[in-house]
Amino acid sequence: MEPARFDEMRSGAYDIRARVADMDLNGIHASLNFPSFLPGFAGQRLQLVTKDQELAMASVRAWNDWHLEEWAGTFPDRIIPCQIPWLLDAEVGAEMVETNAARGFKAVSFSEDPSKLGFPTLHSGYWEPILAACAETGTVINLHIGSSGSSPTTTADAPSDVAGVLFFAYAIYAAVDWLFSLAPVRHPDLQICLSEGGIGWVPALLDRLDHMGRYSEMYGTWTGDLTPAEVLQRNFYFCAVEDPSAFSLRHRIGIEHILLESDYPHCDSTWPNTQAVIEHEIGTLPAADIRKLTWENASTLYRHPVPEDVQEDPDAF
Repeated sequence: MEPARFDEMRSGAYDIRARVADMDLNGIHASLNFPSFLPGFAGQRLQLVTKDQELAMASVRAWNDWHLEEWAGTFPDRIIPCQIPWLLDAEVGAEMVETNAARGFKAVSFSEDPSKLGFPTLHSGYWEPILAACAETGTVINLHIGSSGSSPTTTADAPSDVAGVLFFAYAIYAAVDWLFSLAPVRHPDLQICLSEGGIGWVPALLDRLDHMGRYSEMYGTWTGDLTPAEVLQRNFYFCAVEDPSAFSLRHRIGIEHILLESDYPHCDSTWPNTQAVIEHEIGTLPAADIRKLTWENASTLYRHPVPEDVQEDPDAF
């Protein structure tokens, strides 16, 4: 977390040609990249650091233009375009989602808990226009864990290891909060992908949802023909970085809703050994399962086709 010069960083963090070269080294055909620290995972820093909304809007548009035209546009077959949203007015934000979908964006990087950024909660109704626009355009809502600027921990004097170990727990918080916002009930076509949250907790959450369902009369907030567990399995997608124990429960999670991550260029990335990690974790599974987990699910979710020659040749790029 120390300040660093560009020449001290791996150039794949900011140079798209170097990024793709590192993807080649890692055996990755296509990737969805997040905005991370500079604008904030949901673009919040560009919008909250100034009271000049024209400047904020120009900054958000400039980021999205650059990402689509220069970052993804230089290698359109290798990078899946992901926008940052306009948060200061949900109606305007919805119009931006619709416009960007027509331009070729496949996803939006949103906050798992916008209330921690000073915005209305998921239960307030404020975000409804953006949610509707995402559902109507097929824009996947990517919830990168930690995008609210916080992560689970225990006490103020707990060592940093505690927050590191508990990092995945925010994925559980986010999944439950988004689920019971009823957004995926109101919008059955909404697709919500939890990034960098792991998958090992998903079966336990499904069990807990089934358990709580037997006591629904005590709460009375759930509506819809499907149970909460069924909606979770229909509308949510989960990303595995290193979850070797969880793949034995892949069918309980929903095998078509599991994607793989490498977390490049972070220090805890599986790069450049992602292929070895994947082989260790799922190499003994049936070929059809490996195909879904390694690329087919992501290709389908983000509507990013993989050429036949790449499908047939695992060493092709």
